[in-house]
Amino acid sequence: MTPRVLLLAKGTGIHKSFLVPLFVLQAPTAVISWIKSEYGLWTAFLALVVRLFLPFPGELELPLSTMLAVSVAPYQVMNVRGTQGGAIVSLALAAYLAFQHFTRTGGIGKAFDQGSIVATMAIICIAVINVILLF
Repeated sequence: MTPRVLLLAKGTGIHKSFLVPLFVLQAPTAVISWIKSEYGLWTAFLALVVRLFLPFPGELELPLSTMLAVSVAPYQVMNVRGTQGGAIVSLALAAYLAFQHFTRTGGIGKAFDQGSIVATMAIICIAVINVILLF
């Protein structure tokens, strides 16, 4: 849930493309199985065709990237989900996102300013949840 909050949060300097692996690693199994099904493949294909020929809103780039990443991910990559290895990868991504956020906001003190408090709390929650899932 927190990667979705971070996707919509303003006041962060992180690259939103780093959220795609977090979505892939932490999405519920029902969502992943739907994306890997025929409906998900057709949805990704149609979105890609629309993106090729028509202007595509920037807010839909990450969901499309996530659907494409899940659709083409090999079996071995998808088996990392829910394991300790997946938790380590998620924790490394969360640590990098936290480093990037705190560096670009100007430090920990400025990260808790009114404009970026939601993004800061989302990043802290992502890191804490991944630490808990590690054990």
